[in-house]
Amino acid sequence: MPGIPELLAADADVPFENCTLATALAERMRTHRDELTHRWLDRISARVKMDPNRIFPTDALLDHVPLLILGIADYIENPERVILSDVPVVAKAMELGALRFAQGFDEYELLKEYEIFGGILFSFLSRVVDEIDEPCSRGELLSCAHRLFLAVALIQQATLTHYLSLVKDRLNEREQRLRGFNRALSHELRNLIGTISGAAEILELGTFSPEQQRTMTSMIVRNSANMKVTLENLVELSRMDEDARQSRHIALPQAAAEVARQLRESARAHGVEIRLPSDLPSIAVSAAAFELCLSNLIANAIKYSDQSKDKRWVEVRASNAVSDDGLPETVIEVRDNGIGVPEARRAELFSRFFRAHEDSNSEIEGTGLGLSIVRDTVTALGGRAWADFHDDGTAFFFTMPHRRAEDDASARRPDAKPSEPATESADRTAEGSVR
Repeated sequence: MPGIPELLAADADVPFENCTLATALAERMRTHRDELTHRWLDRISARVKMDPNRIFPTDALLDHVPLLILGIADYIENPERVILSDVPVVAKAMELGALRFAQGFDEYELLKEYEIFGGILFSFLSRVVDEIDEPCSRGELLSCAHRLFLAVALIQQATLTHYLSLVKDRLNEREQRLRGFNRALSHELRNLIGTISGAAEILELGTFSPEQQRTMTSMIVRNSANMKVTLENLVELSRMDEDARQSRHIALPQAAAEVARQLRESARAHGVEIRLPSDLPSIAVSAAAFELCLSNLIANAIKYSDQSKDKRWVEVRASNAVSDDGLPETVIEVRDNGIGVPEARRAELFSRFFRAHEDSNSEIEGTGLGLSIVRDTVTALGGRAWADFHDDGTAFFFTMPHRRAEDDASARRPDAKPSEPATESADRTAEGSVR
């Protein structure tokens, strides 16, 4: 199958180099480039259900399209001006690929975007061609249409090639992270199992005092619990790839109370009070995702509580808000008066397995996975996570999009099918943090 270069070569052999119709059509495109741009913008925003201001977040990016139209017009008028040799046009096409990658468009949406773009240009030329009083053969008319097709294909090629290169880079990065994740996790579980096994073997000897036996038993219980939490987090994280609409939903106050119940004994052992206000908004949240995130944050606050303080607490707050995209969301805050995070190490908090106090306080146990799992979980659902640091502790936040009314109605119908996920949620960037 011939590629773009071969098609260009074939087109160059068509004997219509001085076609006056091509010149006239190109001039019409140049004159109406802004109108064509806004028509294309309206079509794309209607298709992907995005605010037009998010399709092109800045005027500079919106200016890409008129420049692309100018490049197409030049090519229709003179095919010897190959688009791929026009650095500004190619650069804008590549920037469009980078923008769509950042916004979370998939390959199909990107191809569909150019299909719509080409259709708008072809419809425009089909309308204005009858208004042009220039001698033209049928062969010349077909040649103009062929040039339009090739010009759009070339620009699409530049955009898609850059988009796919970014996808490849991300996949390579994730593969490397996954390998490191597996190595670190295997090492952590091996240590936990080794500790449990060693303590059990010592107990089996039966030559120690009751106090020493209680110490060994406590070590077994504590490390078993740590291993269980780690494995449960991994199981829950693996479920985040499932459609959120298919997960079980529960009222937020009920879910928060369940998490507090699960962590009650741990909080009591550390002298930490878990505070749940009575005015938590009664909205539906994904049970698995919400409880996973909240339990990791509260457990972290308990683990890093400040033993020098008479009163140690962790408080959960929640409020309804509107995201930057204009969509309803719930903001959950978990605030504590613990030992906080050293300022010099905050830049590393996004890393998995990073533990802020492992150098200064090695007695605090954990894998360093908890808050990175919070970040990955809420990102998968279209939310974000971040932290604020205070003199008397830390406040962690995460957001979850509201379950929409139409989704609730759809979920109640036994014959309902999941609706197509909106594209806008895919480009939400998480500002996660790990303690």
